[in-house]
Amino acid sequence: MFKEILSIWKKKDLFSQAFEESVEMLKVDKEMFEEAVKSLRTSDTGEYAEDVFNKDKLINKYQRDVRKKVLTHLVMSGKIEIPSGLVLVSIVIDIERIGDYTKNIMDLALAHKTKLHAGSFEKELKNKESKVTQFFDMTIDAFSKSNRDTARLVMIDYKKISGYCDRTINSLIEDANEFTPSDAVTLALYLRYLKRIAAHLHNICTSVVNPFHRIGYIEKGKNQNEQ
Repeated sequence: MFKEILSIWKKKDLFSQAFEESVEMLKVDKEMFEEAVKSLRTSDTGEYAEDVFNKDKLINKYQRDVRKKVLTHLVMSGKIEIPSGLVLVSIVIDIERIGDYTKNIMDLALAHKTKLHAGSFEKELKNKESKVTQFFDMTIDAFSKSNRDTARLVMIDYKKISGYCDRTINSLIEDANEFTPSDAVTLALYLRYLKRIAAHLHNICTSVVNPFHRIGYIEKGKNQNEQ
């Protein structure tokens, strides 16, 4: 289904432009994410802030433009291409939300005056940060090429990231004595944003394997353990 939708996006002028802008939005999201994480985790100055905030404005501009192009195309093309338009509009909402959560990480970096170290959680947190960065590349590949196998890998691994973030936040709620109050609050919020970014990348990948009404949910016929 998604492969058929992709062929429509690529053969029509306005849809083609909207699709290409959506892929570009994801690439900008990845740049923002890497800069925001670097500021929070390795810098005491938040030197990437202006760049991240400017790119978030660019993401918002792209979203409005994609919506306009999709709507204009649907008005001109008729009912048959409504499903592909709905899917694309749903995807850009997820992409825009990734930008918002990345901006939230940048806000943390500016509020937390020194680089954030996760103490006993540091090793595993770095592993999960690396995995989310991989998710960006995998999602861009899955979305731009209708690669269902790659999309499924993101959907499976998302559960590991989600579970890790929840468990670590719960650990902080139960006992955060190894951290200052500032570090504990910052780490908990960071984990929350990391989980949400992974969730929106997961949602985009579900659009590659699912019909419109199942975007954001497991693939039909798959059980929870498989995903």
